[in-house]
Amino acid sequence: MRSIEQLTEELLSLPRESRALLAEKLAESLELDIDPIIQAAWTTEAHRRRNEIRIGALQAIPGDEALAQVRLLLDP
Repeated sequence: MRSIEQLTEELLSLPRESRALLAEKLAESLELDIDPIIQAAWTTEAHRRRNEIRIGALQAIPGDEALAQVRLLLDP
């Protein structure tokens, strides 16, 4: 059996798309313990935001730009 370090090294050598798919599947596997009420609330919020973007009530910004804005807010 391979160690976590060996497995990590092997997986990090995969193409970006494969790593993204793997990350998504790993995250999904951890979500089993999420309270269904909290999960439902997040799903509702995600749908609301998606719909606001679709109708033009909100404008999406790239993730790296959003993170930069958050970092500016958090930086003292």
